[in-house]
Amino acid sequence: MANSIEFKLFAPYNKGAVLIGSFSNWEEIAMEKSEDGYFRTHVELEDGNHQYKFRIQSRSWFFEPDQWVEVIDPYATDIDNSSQNAVVCIKNGDRIIDTYVWQHDDKPLPADHELVIYELHVGDFSGGEDDTDTRGKYKHVIEKLDHLCELGINAIELMPIKEYPGDHSWGYNPRHFFATESSYGSTSGLKQLIDSCHERGIRVIMDGIYNHSESEAPLTQIDHDYWYHHSPRDPDNNWGPEFNYELYDETLDTYPARQFVGDNVRFWIEEYHTDGIRFDAARQIANYDLMHWIVQEAKKAASMKPFYTVAEHIPETPSITNADGPMDGCWHDSFRHVITVHICGDTFDLESLKDVIDCKRQGFMGATNVVNYLTNHDHNHLMVELGDRKIFDEEAFKRIKLGAALLMTAVGVPLIWMGEEFGEYKHKTPESSKIDWKLMGNDLNSSLFEYYKGLIGLRKNNHALYTENIDFFHENAETKVLAYSRWNDEGSRIVVVANFSDNFLAGYHIPNFPANGKWHEWTGNYDIESGDDGIITDLGSYEAKVFVWQ
Repeated sequence: MANSIEFKLFAPYNKGAVLIGSFSNWEEIAMEKSEDGYFRTHVELEDGNHQYKFRIQSRSWFFEPDQWVEVIDPYATDIDNSSQNAVVCIKNGDRIIDTYVWQHDDKPLPADHELVIYELHVGDFSGGEDDTDTRGKYKHVIEKLDHLCELGINAIELMPIKEYPGDHSWGYNPRHFFATESSYGSTSGLKQLIDSCHERGIRVIMDGIYNHSESEAPLTQIDHDYWYHHSPRDPDNNWGPEFNYELYDETLDTYPARQFVGDNVRFWIEEYHTDGIRFDAARQIANYDLMHWIVQEAKKAASMKPFYTVAEHIPETPSITNADGPMDGCWHDSFRHVITVHICGDTFDLESLKDVIDCKRQGFMGATNVVNYLTNHDHNHLMVELGDRKIFDEEAFKRIKLGAALLMTAVGVPLIWMGEEFGEYKHKTPESSKIDWKLMGNDLNSSLFEYYKGLIGLRKNNHALYTENIDFFHENAETKVLAYSRWNDEGSRIVVVANFSDNFLAGYHIPNFPANGKWHEWTGNYDIESGDDGIITDLGSYEAKVFVWQ
């Protein structure tokens, strides 16, 4: 039996709009406009999938005045890629997205300060060079969750998965904000991935693009300047039409761009059960009022669940995340920059090292206010940075381990870019570029993986690393050695001693060790006693030692 289904389109200043669809043989169906700015009509639809579009008299400046154009519903939840039509699914007389039944909503998830985040691109993460699938899908990510669990990951950050044009992209050109990227699988495929993560205690953070959209996104075609700035405010950093969050419509008492993005954020949390958002290009959004409001909407929608909001604001600023700031955390780009040049041996500067290992020195307040990383999708892998400087093989792996030790023991939440944990070596490219899983078969690569796994385990078992407590108790600019301790009030203590030089430092003396008694050196797996005069230890070149209080 058929049921009456409503179709509506918010286009308050457009003269006319009609609905066309597979259910009308693509003949026009009239729509009535109400005072609330919506065009509406009802259609009797049988259960099943139906394709549809709107035709509207556009108000966008790049069309003729009141020109009729075809647009996809800006709120469409599914796009048929081949025909570029919206798809509506009807079941038992109601509009649904899919029939997925969540299984693991009751599983406990880690708190923000416990997170170890893994950033991945669905298309490039799964499979290897010998994989027949040209692109990864949601289901292939599920196949790799055991790898992430073994590593100790408890949050994944998915690069954007909103529908974009074409079949391969990093996703920073979203065209349809409510639809999932169809080349990765179905909406229920994405839900199954998120549910499988929750089953394993892994949170899922979405990469949210709320600064701009792709140039042919539906709202640009309907009434460009109602939702977007007329032209880019910063032409050098422009990736597409930019949402105009300042535009207020007095007649309808609404901020149109805010309304759209607020609806979108709530949708992803309620429909896909996501556990956090990374806000891309927050510096370009440049509107803290709006961000406060979006974060508030997100946390209301997430209700009792932990929900982590992170801004990509390059260069970073503490104001976006501290007491009055809208976000929980901020991508800590200076950490990557400073640590990279130090492990590559380009420079040595104690003060800049201390600034990024202890973000409080830069004005951040606490352990969840920064997300530290050695690299991410915007930067080359460390192996590439080292190779560009003719540092290869064992020497390269040794230096990457130094970086990993700093990443996992600095103040903040650590993030690993896919493949970094076993020494992926490819240059970054937005073109399709699978990570090479075969590397795990090599001794050096698998030993780096084990090192990362051990450090993450150390983090989870020694909650000193969850605090903002840090003390740089030994520094020596001549030998290029820096030592710091981390502790909490429950008696957990960790000391890191890092040698940033080419020299093997035999019998190196570290006075003022934080406590006298027995320590366990984690990297070499031996015990050492600290007395009134500290400890004496051998430090290899570009080596970090990690001492755990027993």
